[in-house]
Amino acid sequence: MTLVLPLPEFSPPLDAGIARFVQVLSSHGVETFESCEGGAGHAYPAPTVRFHGGPAEGWRAVSIASLARLPVSALRRTWPTIDGEPTGPHWEMTFYRKVTDL
Repeated sequence: MTLVLPLPEFSPPLDAGIARFVQVLSSHGVETFESCEGGAGHAYPAPTVRFHGGPAEGWRAVSIASLARLPVSALRRTWPTIDGEPTGPHWEMTFYRKVTDL
């Protein structure tokens, strides 16, 4: 899969270690809303992208990632709890290495 469109500007800017993964997913219509390259001092222990979508969207996103040979380690459907209230569901995809490690 080679079609990757430029990313719009994000505020704050995307972490360098996850930007390419977000670019691939977003350019194929995956509605990402949170990402982090992971590691010490970051919100997630591993590179993570969270995205919106119905029950089939995770499978579509992991197919896109697989065709682009992204290093996916897990796909999850999550219901985060905020102020004691479950929210979501949201999709979460984690990777076993950062972009800069490729």
